[in-house]
Amino acid sequence: MNVEFIEALDQLAKEKGIDKDTLLEAIEAALISAYKRNFNSAPNVRVEIGRDSGEVHVFARKTVVESPTDTRLEISLDAAMDILPTYQLGDVVEIEVTPRDFGRIAAQTAKQVVTQRIREAERSIVYNKFIDREEDIVTGVVQRQDARAVYVELGQTEAVLPASEQMPTDRFQMGDRIKAYITRVERTTKGPQIVLSRTHPGLLKRLFEFEVPEIYEGVVEIKSVAREAGYRSKIAVYSKNPDVDPIGACVGSRGMRVQAVVSELHGEKVDIIQWSEVPEEFVANSLSPAKVTSVQIMEDERIARAVVPDYQLSLAIGKEGQNARLAAKLTGWKIDIKSETQAAELGMFGRLTPDLDDDLDEVGTLSADWLNEP
Repeated sequence: MNVEFIEALDQLAKEKGIDKDTLLEAIEAALISAYKRNFNSAPNVRVEIGRDSGEVHVFARKTVVESPTDTRLEISLDAAMDILPTYQLGDVVEIEVTPRDFGRIAAQTAKQVVTQRIREAERSIVYNKFIDREEDIVTGVVQRQDARAVYVELGQTEAVLPASEQMPTDRFQMGDRIKAYITRVERTTKGPQIVLSRTHPGLLKRLFEFEVPEIYEGVVEIKSVAREAGYRSKIAVYSKNPDVDPIGACVGSRGMRVQAVVSELHGEKVDIIQWSEVPEEFVANSLSPAKVTSVQIMEDERIARAVVPDYQLSLAIGKEGQNARLAAKLTGWKIDIKSETQAAELGMFGRLTPDLDDDLDEVGTLSADWLNEP
């Protein structure tokens, strides 16, 4: 090794962000092992690399004693004083024992260490870059796929999209650009592993943040998300600014914003719901597109009883119970849905807000006029 080697290390330190001294210390440690392996040396050796010249020197470290019993580890006081008169018993003497052809071994070892450290540094850079992007959305290119997963290139590294995290409607071809949600980033012996998802509710939330500037700027807030990936989703939105319509902002002009999200999710239907801090209103809104005539809340049991017109019952429940199931996920309430006829037979009635008692008719349901109000 020589000056050119040191200059190369300086360049690597700048490009890869590896500390030069740390790299040299690692090479020195590796050279000690290489020396012992090739020259059957005792364990008391030290390797030094010139920080400016790149020259490699090997030193045997021997303890000064009266009568040496192992000359590989010990040296007599007289012999030590021939080297330096100030040596005393118990001191450690370093004697250079650099082999003639050690330069070749040193160069090979240094190359291996540098290559390993560069690989480790690159893995660390990738890990640090993506660990901060957990629960964020990324765009990548499909590289390959098998029965277990799709492998997506994300610039410097490859991420995995497991089969369990793919939507039923996902069909990928090599070279396709896809958006996915980072669920976790882990360190492994083979480098960082980035796990993606296309089914996570967070993907829907991030897609709306990307498409709707009002959400990104904080004017409109997504309060909750419920999703059955590939089929249907509901999001509850809210704005503190009374001049901003949160649903309209998410839908966009001619529905362009929501359609961009639906297109990315391969046709998954998305219901955009007005969030309310009043549980009755929120539950009623969550059952959209069904119209709800009344809601009764039972706080202790965390149950909401919703009453809908007879002809809206199947719509409120949805195909195989999907609409009711998503509404329950969205609101956090267990929702019991009854038709007006069923409610009348059971003597049920409820209200959408505590302030609307005057709007209740004889059987305790809200007038349809109130439901059509903005």
